[in-house]
Amino acid sequence: MADGDGLGEAATAAAFLPAPAPGLSPPLGWRERLRAGLAGTGASLWFVAGLGLLYALRVPLRLCENLAAVTVFLNSLTPKFYVALTGTSSLISGLIFIFEWWYFHKHGTSFIEQVSVSHLRPLMGGADGSISEPGSPSSSRESETSRQNLSECKVWRNPLNLFRGAEYRSCATAYVLLAEEEATTIVDAERLFKQALKAGETIYRRSQQCQHQSPQHEAQLRRDTNVLVYIKRRLAMCARKLGRIREAVKIMRDLMKEFPPLTMLNIHENLLESLLELQAYADVQAVLAKYDDISLPKSAAICYTAALLKTRTVSDKFSPETASRRGLSTAEINAVEAIHRAVEFNPHVPKYLLEMKSLILPPEHILKRGDSEAIAYAFFHLQHWKRIEGALNLLQCTWEGTFRMIPYPLEKGHLFYPYPSCTETADRELLPPFHHVSVYPKKELPFFIHFTAGLCSSTAMIALLTHQFPEIMGVFAKAVSMISRTCAEYL
Repeated sequence: MADGDGLGEAATAAAFLPAPAPGLSPPLGWRERLRAGLAGTGASLWFVAGLGLLYALRVPLRLCENLAAVTVFLNSLTPKFYVALTGTSSLISGLIFIFEWWYFHKHGTSFIEQVSVSHLRPLMGGADGSISEPGSPSSSRESETSRQNLSECKVWRNPLNLFRGAEYRSCATAYVLLAEEEATTIVDAERLFKQALKAGETIYRRSQQCQHQSPQHEAQLRRDTNVLVYIKRRLAMCARKLGRIREAVKIMRDLMKEFPPLTMLNIHENLLESLLELQAYADVQAVLAKYDDISLPKSAAICYTAALLKTRTVSDKFSPETASRRGLSTAEINAVEAIHRAVEFNPHVPKYLLEMKSLILPPEHILKRGDSEAIAYAFFHLQHWKRIEGALNLLQCTWEGTFRMIPYPLEKGHLFYPYPSCTETADRELLPPFHHVSVYPKKELPFFIHFTAGLCSSTAMIALLTHQFPEIMGVFAKAVSMISRTCAEYL
């Protein structure tokens, strides 16, 4: 991936757009900075005060004499004692290491760090830093972040979800359930959806006539409108799967003209996929120009389709070796920037497109920016990337360069909001248990797992050396005790 790294650096040299204002945090006031500074230095002050007290009481406590007595006692111990001591220490630290590892994989955090933050930090003067007053800037930032995370982790219906199977009633929604749950073929599903369309149109016209009578009738009209739109969209999906793609495109375009406010149903994503199948790239660009807007919600389909169109203009002649020698052209820089933008929105997609991870059937509901959305996108759009010569090659060479542009830790985004931390939990509920959920960013092992692992290994090594070479280790232990005693006497 060396060539890809070079391309990523060349792309970042181009003029990138600054991070959006909603993703930035307002500066802290001087009171908050002072409070945070005092909370952060509390532990250091306690440590310095303890050392000063120990130094002041060194004569009354007779530290030098006691240290000399301890040194004499240690010199009189046999190597078997050191073997037993280090062996026991290795066993205990190994058990702590195993428990820490299990706790981290089960709860995603270190047990020792959690206990330290929950119980020891308030005693060390760090409680004020974690408690913010109502109405304070930090409180408002936290509430804004929580609202953002809730919106980012909203589960959406997959606009390309497959036809399912199981229940019935006698109305338009009954035919929908039959088509979704009992139809064994797409032809059967289409037949039932056409019956649902007849019933749905009748109910919709009746609701239109009564909509002004009461708020309840208005709510009923909205419900019947959603049912009618859903039926028509599923009929378009049936036509798409049966090969009547132009008919599907016409149904979707008519839906978007007749019900323009219903953008939350993501009909444009179905339209993008159908137009890509027709290789009508100019029409795809026109749809993106309307829906790839900063004020509208993004999706993997929008971001990666925009990247695919820009990649298409340069991918057939792209060569990593040539680009590393002469640099990237303007069109190549635009393509790389579009790939970086798409990867920042959903970093899970490239591994499925590049077939580094195996695909499964997409779920009925997806999580924006999550692994479930990546599976749904790649399941239907992988063929479109393969159809364009060199597109996957350019993606493979450049997608990892995205992560050098994203601030770390991920408290800020580059082109989008910071990546939400709740996607893993939601994706595990949406995806089957046998699927290995893609996690971003990778969780780093806590400090105490490294510490206990090192302590266990070092004490076990000392125990083994003391058992094998007792005389040499005895001399080493005496030398260490003498150096410690000399240092203490000097202080």
